Amino acid sequence: MIEALKRIRISVGRGENQFTMSRGSFRYRQTLSNTEVLHRIKAGQSSNGIKILFESRNGEQFLFKAREKNGLIRASLRPIGETDCNRYRISFPVEEGIHIYGCGEVHSEFDLAGHKVRIFVAEHQNTRRIGRKLVRKGLLLRSAERSMRFTRYESYYAQPTFVTSGKWFFHSETKGYSKFDFTNPRRITYRTQEPPVFWLGRADSFPEVSEKLTGLLGRQRSLPDWVYDGAILAVQGGTEEIDRKIEAARSGGAAVCGIWSQDWCGCRRTGFGYQVMWNWAWDRELYKDLDKRIQEWRGKGIHFLGYINPFLAIEKELYRYASKHGYCVKDKAGNDYLVTITTFPAAMIDLTNPDAWEWYKDVIKENMIGLGMSGWMADFGEYLPVDSVLWSGEDPYYVHNRWPALWARLNMEAVQEAGKEDEVFFFTRAGYTGTPKYSPMMWTGDHHVDWSEDDGIGAVIPATLSLAMSGFGIAHSDVGGYTTVSQMFRRRELLLRWEELNVFSPLYRFHEGNQPSRNVQFDADPELIWHLGRCSRAHAALKPYLKDLERENSEKGTPVMRPVFYHYEEEEAWTDKTEYLLGRDFLVAPVLTRHAVSRTVYLPDDTWVHIFTGQKYGRGTYTIDAPIGTPPVFIRKDSRWMDLAEEIRRAWNQAN
Repeated sequence: MIEALKRIRISVGRGENQFTMSRGSFRYRQTLSNTEVLHRIKAGQSSNGIKILFESRNGEQFLFKAREKNGLIRASLRPIGETDCNRYRISFPVEEGIHIYGCGEVHSEFDLAGHKVRIFVAEHQNTRRIGRKLVRKGLLLRSAERSMRFTRYESYYAQPTFVTSGKWFFHSETKGYSKFDFTNPRRITYRTQEPPVFWLGRADSFPEVSEKLTGLLGRQRSLPDWVYDGAILAVQGGTEEIDRKIEAARSGGAAVCGIWSQDWCGCRRTGFGYQVMWNWAWDRELYKDLDKRIQEWRGKGIHFLGYINPFLAIEKELYRYASKHGYCVKDKAGNDYLVTITTFPAAMIDLTNPDAWEWYKDVIKENMIGLGMSGWMADFGEYLPVDSVLWSGEDPYYVHNRWPALWARLNMEAVQEAGKEDEVFFFTRAGYTGTPKYSPMMWTGDHHVDWSEDDGIGAVIPATLSLAMSGFGIAHSDVGGYTTVSQMFRRRELLLRWEELNVFSPLYRFHEGNQPSRNVQFDADPELIWHLGRCSRAHAALKPYLKDLERENSEKGTPVMRPVFYHYEEEEAWTDKTEYLLGRDFLVAPVLTRHAVSRTVYLPDDTWVHIFTGQKYGRGTYTIDAPIGTPPVFIRKDSRWMDLAEEIRRAWNQAN
């Protein structure tokens, strides 16, 4: 890899950014000037590294260094003397035909070769994307299940990290906006707005690549034991509604380990739907006797989860306290910076203010953990405006990307300081470098309640696998999706198929969506309740296997859900984004197409046993019957977990 860096090309220039934020989505433009290719004037080599001196036309010099240590290469470019350059482009040769994965969480693609990927944390489900989809479907009569163009792609979790099919990785220490260009099959180009510092690592296998990468970035801690004991049901509307839903689920023989009530702190009804009131205190009117009921449910093995984010509702008391004490992010006039999320403005806690930081942790420790919660969704983190004013005096442009990592760290510290690491967990949506060592779990965001490849159920697998290849190895999705607008609402077939997908993931957790009354829910009819029963029992039966995978992830960084090529380097596997390995031994090929009763499955070089039919297969591409209730899931014939497959089958077929 040092040899490739000897042929590095570097350009520098000057530029100005123009960001326009709307509901977390960032329109970006820049003006460039004085861009030029640097000329190398001197090169040297040592036993473990290289140095190359570059010079511009006006005599500015830049030193590029690369040094190998402990199996990793650290490379950097720095100006010698002062410079006003703020645009850097590095380009280095790669083997032709490589495949590229990662860059954080990418929903619509998996293999990024041939694409340009921007690295700037943002709201993935922005109003422009939703609007374009509705116009395409409603007015142009085009299928909403087709992918939209990858241009202008934005992601909740953007990270300047990628892994190649050649079993090497690249990670940059960039703080601000950057961009990868993977369109040249022979060279990779990286653009950044600060002198680049990056790492390269190579290994003989993908598990070793993951171990090296996560050794650099950090790894997720273990989850509480109870999270694997069945389904976490999404319930809103109060304690009586929770009891009704628990009873409905158990009537179908369901294994229920949790209730997730995001409106524990109240709700507001808006044009977008039923939304949480962002005032992180128990709504005693909506959830009568919640403190007592949480303990009662816990006695039945059912844990209570809530919701929080780094915003505050400006109508409520927590905001008034935070504003009075100067705890909110400011605008340039010195006022609290109010950000419009969907239909309402909210203030944002300033995570650079030590007093605000400690106060918000106390809110979590007292109002959530103190109430008896066993977990929560730690939502958002993408919205820091680049024109805001922070307590620390830092330029918010350079803080924006790491804001979600700060948010995850605050939640982690609250759990640690409460002494509840073995009982309580949280899951995050947004991320950047730093998030893997602070957040125990991701969820893949606000998927549409449809079959689309870029936003709906079809986006779950590429999003999860791109996270896995970026060093974040444990993630899940909302069962049934979330985003519900206009003619896009959840039908029962989608919910049934999404359940079959999430059974074979680390967490089996539902969401009602932003318009619950328009979406089919798990208890809408007897068949749905029965389906929940078999899926939740199967997920609970997977517990020993999932715990073993989670331990491997926390110790070595080996992801729980893995691309097929991770263990089978075969041509058919390099670009597939519709099936995955759950650990080393299970291959899962969910049905992702509406009205399908079969699907094409590629099985790599091994002997595979369909866990529901018992039929054996060798390497090849097959059309597998897959009616609802018989998802294509396979186990390696030589796996030490064959007995577990039988337990899953028994749990699935058990009479209620």
